[in-house]
Amino acid sequence: MYSRRDFGKIALAGVPLVRMFGGVTIGVQTYSYRDFAHGVADDVDVIIGALKADDAGEIELFSPGIEPRGVNREALRRWRLSTPMDHFAAVRRKIEDAGVAIHSYTMNYSADFTDDEIDKTFDQAKALGTNIIASSTQVNIARRLLAFAEKHKTLLAFHGHSNTKDPNEFATPESFQAALGLSKYARVNLDIGHFSAAGYDPVAFIHEHHDRITHLHVKDRKNNDGRNVPWGQGDTPIKAVLLSLKEKKYPIPAFVEYEYPGTGTPVEEVKKCLDYMRRILA
Repeated sequence: MYSRRDFGKIALAGVPLVRMFGGVTIGVQTYSYRDFAHGVADDVDVIIGALKADDAGEIELFSPGIEPRGVNREALRRWRLSTPMDHFAAVRRKIEDAGVAIHSYTMNYSADFTDDEIDKTFDQAKALGTNIIASSTQVNIARRLLAFAEKHKTLLAFHGHSNTKDPNEFATPESFQAALGLSKYARVNLDIGHFSAAGYDPVAFIHEHHDRITHLHVKDRKNNDGRNVPWGQGDTPIKAVLLSLKEKKYPIPAFVEYEYPGTGTPVEEVKKCLDYMRRILA
């Protein structure tokens, strides 16, 4: 583990610093800082400041943090189609210069995405320096999206929620398994809080599919589709999951996704979550 002085030296050298504890990489899904977002001009600086305060070295980059806010759907589409890749390369450089690695890029696809728009998002991921796109999307467009993953040789990791009643939602083990069968580029971004709240065992799923899971979202929820709660107050087997990654040496990063109603700022709450994981993995 690095000291803060070591971290500063590495960051100044422009070398991303991955945080590992007990052989497990931990980091942050930058959606956790959504309440700090102010617009395309300064979101990256806000995110970097939060990551430095939390001593986080690896992230899943939430796309709205580097896109314009407060615009309608058509305006956002035009922006995606017209913005040069230099914009995304500059975002990458700024984040890496702060000593942070971009593990994956969030792009939540819906059926109203045009083919050109989807294609551009894969270019964006490559400009950001990652070959992993994580997406909360629908089952009925998975095959369409995976055609672009194959074209770009980029992994597409499907993220699930806990709505098991809608067959078009990724939630059940079967929905993920079906997507994995469609392409060698299909992967799972397993949200252990949602998966557990839906009534499934994330430890068992990880054991079975560890070679097709790009990363985890870690949160704590109550069972039976219950609410998000501060870590340690819910039913998600966070400790069992992390110790499984450690013991089995699965190379699967675990990222904080802060969603519960905390008493502190997002930076303070994310730090609590990171510290929670560090204690388990120590």
